[in-house]
Amino acid sequence: MLKTFDIIVAADQNNGIGKNGVLPWDLPEDMKHFKTITLAVADATRKNAVIMGRKTWESIPERFRPLSGRLNVVLTTSRDYPLPSSVFRAYSLDVALDELSSEQYDCLIDHVFVIGGASVYAQAIEHPQCRKIFLTRIGSDFGCDAFFPLIDQRFHLIDRSSTHGQGAVPYQFLVYERQ
Repeated sequence: MLKTFDIIVAADQNNGIGKNGVLPWDLPEDMKHFKTITLAVADATRKNAVIMGRKTWESIPERFRPLSGRLNVVLTTSRDYPLPSSVFRAYSLDVALDELSSEQYDCLIDHVFVIGGASVYAQAIEHPQCRKIFLTRIGSDFGCDAFFPLIDQRFHLIDRSSTHGQGAVPYQFLVYERQ
């Protein structure tokens, strides 16, 4: 049985998630939220896994790669793409989930998060094993060129924070759950 997983994403008012390969906003509270969610485990002997596409991996500043305290999984079809030995390579989302569900990883991994980018999110939101979406909704338009898919009626809003703001940029933390 494949592990279930959640999506975590920050998107502007037009569902934009990136521009020219980077996040077009600087919201330290959102980064703190991301870290808190993706590091939280029910059992201290386990850790979480974060699945990302190659471009998302490349968008993380080198000093923060791999993301500490989590098993990093990078989706790439290139066998020669250089990754640190501690980073797991998979050729697709299903291959990654299959491996993380194997005996070798099942007892080590508490929770799995998909962290981007656009094409990985598009696959993930359609996947039957996707349970929740942790969305930071940013109330501005950043002219993005990469987008998160629309959240349809399969998911319903179960939690909404108050509106936060950094400078002129308002944002909320939302949680959607598959019905």
